[in-house]
Amino acid sequence: MNPPNLLLITVDQMRFDCLSALGHPVVETPNLDAMTSKGVLFPQAYSAVPSCIPARAAIMTGMSQRSHGRVGYQDQVPWRYTHMLAGELAQAGYHTQCVGKMHVYPARNLCDFHNIVLHDGYLHHNRDKRDTPFAEHFDQVDDYMRWLRREAGTEADLTDLGLDCNASTVGRPWHLPEALHPTNWCVTESIDFLRRRDPSKPFFLWSSFVRPHSPLDPPQAYFDLYKDLELPVPPIGDWVDKEAAALAGGADPTSTFGRLPKRRLDRARAAYYGLITHLDDQIGRLLQALGEYGVLNDTLILFTSDHGELMGDHLAFRKSLPYEGSAKIPLILWDPGGRFGLAAGSRPDTVVELRDIMPTLLEAAGAPIPASVEGASLLGPARGEAGARRSYLHGEHAYGDRSNHFVTDGREKYIWFSQSGEEQFFDLTVDPAELVDRAGDPARADRVALWRERLVRELEGREEGYVMEGRLVAGREPRACLSHIL
Repeated sequence: MNPPNLLLITVDQMRFDCLSALGHPVVETPNLDAMTSKGVLFPQAYSAVPSCIPARAAIMTGMSQRSHGRVGYQDQVPWRYTHMLAGELAQAGYHTQCVGKMHVYPARNLCDFHNIVLHDGYLHHNRDKRDTPFAEHFDQVDDYMRWLRREAGTEADLTDLGLDCNASTVGRPWHLPEALHPTNWCVTESIDFLRRRDPSKPFFLWSSFVRPHSPLDPPQAYFDLYKDLELPVPPIGDWVDKEAAALAGGADPTSTFGRLPKRRLDRARAAYYGLITHLDDQIGRLLQALGEYGVLNDTLILFTSDHGELMGDHLAFRKSLPYEGSAKIPLILWDPGGRFGLAAGSRPDTVVELRDIMPTLLEAAGAPIPASVEGASLLGPARGEAGARRSYLHGEHAYGDRSNHFVTDGREKYIWFSQSGEEQFFDLTVDPAELVDRAGDPARADRVALWRERLVRELEGREEGYVMEGRLVAGREPRACLSHIL
């Protein structure tokens, strides 16, 4: 049997619960729902470092954050990894292509792909000249922008709508024809790869979308789907400082905390949901093209997001925090041709993470898995096979005074804020929205102690000095990157 083609579809900043297959009260995702019913959905999937750069490091290296070294968000740190997913597949005879967002440095670093067609979205460090070894201007590194200016016949720019790339609290419709939207462009370029690929080789295509990451700019028809609906009220935990949120007020559209006027929040959520349904339709377009090219049944498809979006949960926005809306992600594995014997419609109750993507695709390809890979293939659980799996996941994010660590098995979650020493503990089985912090509950003291000890083991020996004499130490300076990759 010939090796399968591999299609990795990633979206940016999509919450785990924004699938109608999971019972979301308003979001419509018919194509992803169909993939869920025909494939395998992993309901306990997390991003261990929930922001763009470290999430992609996990995908491309199969390593934990301790090994790939990116434990927060820091641009302009060169990527120098010996074993990356595309390179291992190329050595195994695959034709490899990435379309869309890479978010590596330098921006045109191939990361062992044969070719990349790039759109990273708005990145502050390449919007003006910087004195760095790879001084990059967006005109040099963004293929979508050059295409857009040819197609639109104008000096179109990413800032034309007046929306910041991190404005998670402001939404409005896309102003140009839908075919020019970056989501459509990503699919158009992915389909073009199907046309020009080497037909004598299996292919690995990574279709990497920038949306639903802000700016929240769905085409008008998709904004209209949600703008007049009564949207569900975001959860607000009993532990949230509501007075501070009222003072913050969300005055800055890029704010990460604050209470917004309901009208503004509803418009932002309508735009966010509209982007997700738009993505779903465009993913359907890509799947249709796979069928038209006669390769759908020979292709293993994995869909996921790099991290979530709080979108008002606990009066917070964007990502980087340890709560479910930020750290938990959708992850679907679908084998249209049935060659891997996946248990269609199943939902394995095992905690999984982005580092598991590389070994999954390498196993499917029959390629060797490098010793540096710390993830585990998802094919066994997707077939319903019993076997040793990780019992919990350690996640973290350097984030100033809200720098945090969390450990979870998808049923319980312990959180430690490394600067203040504050602890939180949630029983996700009865409180999936994290409404009640039980860290101070005497009846949960043993569970809190168990999870705290697990975090101590994870952080033992870390260069930041988070652990001394077997205890967590608050106030140590967080670092976005560990020294071995700088």
